[in-house]
Amino acid sequence: LRYPRSFPPTLFDTSTMLATAIVSALAFNGPATRTPVRSGSVQMMAKSQALPFLEVAPALDGSMAGDVGFDPLGFAKSDAQTLTWLREAEIKHGRVCMLATAGWIAVDQGVHFPGAAYEGLKSLTAHNAMVDSGNMYVMLMAVFMLEAVGGLALYEQSLGSGRAAGDYGFDPMGMAKDDTTLKVMQLKEIKNGRLAMVAFSGIVTQAALTGHDFPYTF
Repeated sequence: LRYPRSFPPTLFDTSTMLATAIVSALAFNGPATRTPVRSGSVQMMAKSQALPFLEVAPALDGSMAGDVGFDPLGFAKSDAQTLTWLREAEIKHGRVCMLATAGWIAVDQGVHFPGAAYEGLKSLTAHNAMVDSGNMYVMLMAVFMLEAVGGLALYEQSLGSGRAAGDYGFDPMGMAKDDTTLKVMQLKEIKNGRLAMVAFSGIVTQAALTGHDFPYTF
């Protein structure tokens, strides 16, 4: 193409020429092949009930007690065994913190081991007193035995025993009379356990900052 001297080619004209050439070349090519995609293979992830602006992993389908799709860090996207391990850890820490919260407050209210070594102790000072008296070793041995039992249960679970996370068959009061009652009690346990984890962190922090007993206010 020739342009008069008074009308040099502009950027728009050059772009138009290039686009025309490319389209002309593609016109001689055969149709591009595309891999067929079945409609069933594309699955839309549901939105989280707790965080509606985030998608929830398919594993969080509401079958676990207390499951409201709260997983901002995406832990539930891991494999099933890892998810079961995380669920076990949540239940275990919740149970420990429920006991710890009650025990911390009880000690500050005057409940402690007998003997002059424990007179006037508070929760903040109980640790050092246990170490000085040597009773900390006894407590550590008890914890070790409990952890050994729990570790054995987790090992059998990893081999496919079918054990549910947190299930040790411990129900001396027969609260789980049927499946409906069991689900209600499991929901109560996980909710109180989550609350206790937050509460214990707050209680310890307040007690350390204020140096006061229950209710740990300034």
